[in-house]
Amino acid sequence: MQRLRAQRRGDYIEEQIREAQERGEFDNLPGTGKPLALDDNSYAGDNALAYHLLKSNGFAPPEIELIKEIRDERARIEARLAKLVERGKALRARRILPFTSEKRAFDTAVKNAAADYERTLRELNRKILVFNLSTPAAMHQPFLEVERLVQNFRQACPLFSPAAARD
Repeated sequence: MQRLRAQRRGDYIEEQIREAQERGEFDNLPGTGKPLALDDNSYAGDNALAYHLLKSNGFAPPEIELIKEIRDERARIEARLAKLVERGKALRARRILPFTSEKRAFDTAVKNAAADYERTLRELNRKILVFNLSTPAAMHQPFLEVERLVQNFRQACPLFSPAAARD
């Protein structure tokens, strides 16, 4: 008896769908004629639904958002330092020697940038630690060598005044 009811219900539903098709209610729906976007992420496990919801709404899993944030912040600070290095090269390449005030302003900018760079690198290392603790070993990121990177910047962007380096 129950099977007969289920069959009748199925027939009723099929009939409703057929009638809607005949009326054209399924024409011009978004995605018509396109393949289904079946994201099979067998590695997501229990998080598959959550990852699908994040992706379909323009977000990524927290660990992916974190690594993007780390990369973007590093690129931003590196671009700032590159401008300062170019400024130093331009000052040194001028026919007229830089004025004392220009040298002093440049040295101050370099010292401030170096301190900010070191602070940012240490913060990025903290974020890398959080990332590494939340991801499988295959995704781990190496820590930044703060002292070496700051020293490389100082060598690429020397101060005009040797006395200013000791401050």
